[in-house]
This record gives sequence, structure tokens and C-alpha cells, in this order.
Amino acid sequence: VQLQASGGGLVQAGDSLRLSCASSGGTFSRNSMGWFRQAPGKEREFVAAFSRSGRSADYADSVKGRFAISRDNTKNTVYLQMNSLKPEDTAVYYCAARNRATDSNFYIPRREFEFGYWGQGTLVTVSS
Repeated sequence: VQLQASGGGLVQAGDSLRLSCASSGGTFSRNSMGWFRQAPGKEREFVAAFSRSGRSADYADSVKGRFAISRDNTKNTVYLQMNSLKPEDTAVYYCAARNRATDSNFYIPRREFEFGYWGQGTLVTVSS
């Protein structure tokens, strides 16, 4: 599985941005997908993730109500819609995939070690 993240950029506080993560190889529709971010000088942290069925999603408390994860299985792409951006959202955003046939359709991975495939990251900078 190869992941290619895109869509990052420089925006102002309050703006919106949509990140995309295109997947190739493997069977996208069977993967759990997630987004993580790493701010300067900080550890990488969980942002949002889907269960492998796409029926369940979870978000970090810091982004709930502002960010939305979605997927398009016809395009093998997962998205992260980010609204009401804040300077503290500035980070490199990574998409990740997990392919475990034993996962239930509703299990949502949230920890880095649960994901076996990672994209290269896309930088989001939010100015105040």
C-alpha cells in the first residue's frame, strides 16, 4: 500500500482546507484509514480515523466539530476537511492505513503502531 498526501498549504485562522490521501496497492475499501499530525517540537498525534467499513469514525478532542474525515472508495482516496482552522493546527499531516482482516467493521484504530502504512506528510500552516 502506497499513500500520497496532498492539499496542505498556508492559510489564515478561520479558513478551511481539505487534505487528500490517495492510496494505491492493496484493497482500499478494506482498510482502516487515519490522519495524524506532528507540530514543530512535538510528538505525532492522532487526529481522526475511520473503521475499515467506514461506518465509524473518531476524532481527537481538539478537532471535534471542526474536522471531518471521509473516504471515496471509487477514487481510493481519504479526505480530511478542516474548518475553522487555528494556529495550533499548524503541523505536518500524515495519512495512514491499516489492513487487518481480523478487525471488526466498527473498530477504529487510534494509535500509531496500529497503522502499517504511512504517507509522506503534507504541511499545513495556519497564521493568526
